[in-house]
Amino acid sequence: MLRQERREALVLSVALCDDEESQISQVVDLLQAYEAERPGLALQVSSFPSGEQMLLAYEERGFDIYILDILMPGLSGIETGRKLRSMGDGGEIIYLTVSNEYAADSYDVQAFFYLLKPVKREKFFSVLDQAVEKLHRRRTSAITVSTPMGPRLVLLDHILYVERTGRAMRYYCVDGVVDTVTLRTAFRDTVAPLLADLRFRLCGASFVLNLQHVTGVDGQTALLDDGG
Repeated sequence: MLRQERREALVLSVALCDDEESQISQVVDLLQAYEAERPGLALQVSSFPSGEQMLLAYEERGFDIYILDILMPGLSGIETGRKLRSMGDGGEIIYLTVSNEYAADSYDVQAFFYLLKPVKREKFFSVLDQAVEKLHRRRTSAITVSTPMGPRLVLLDHILYVERTGRAMRYYCVDGVVDTVTLRTAFRDTVAPLLADLRFRLCGASFVLNLQHVTGVDGQTALLDDGG
């Protein structure tokens, strides 16, 4: 069963990518104004002049929100989004562009929203509110796990992967390991609440992997952000 934790201060990282400095400056000003009007929210904004440079930064750390121009030299915003998704990134992508020609392509990368330039403050703030709320729900969603010591609440955000071990399950989390009591249902049925979240994927018959923590794949081995 999934639950939502109470609201706390929220820190989000934002990647802003546009090849025009004037556009970056304008959006940074809007982001600062947005942050100033929302107590309890902190935005860490990084700007990049190209998709290539943003992807290099992504290799060191991912971002929660990506605000991408579409028409850029080198990698377009759509191509950049595709590369992010191919690497398992689940951040929210917001496209800013002068043309609605690429709106259909934005669906391919599961973009959160598609906005036309010049960006209107009210609409931009409304879209950001929706993205922030979605990210907050994602961070605070938790699953109740039955352990030999009693029920335990485990944040989905903290789960690296889940493994079936004999007739029980083991949750490998960023803050330790959680073992369950003996399963009374099939493994796939037990992990159904996890699989309802797009971050989680069933791997074979005995593993569920959180793509949020995957930094790469080597053959049939997933490389995790904790070094595992």
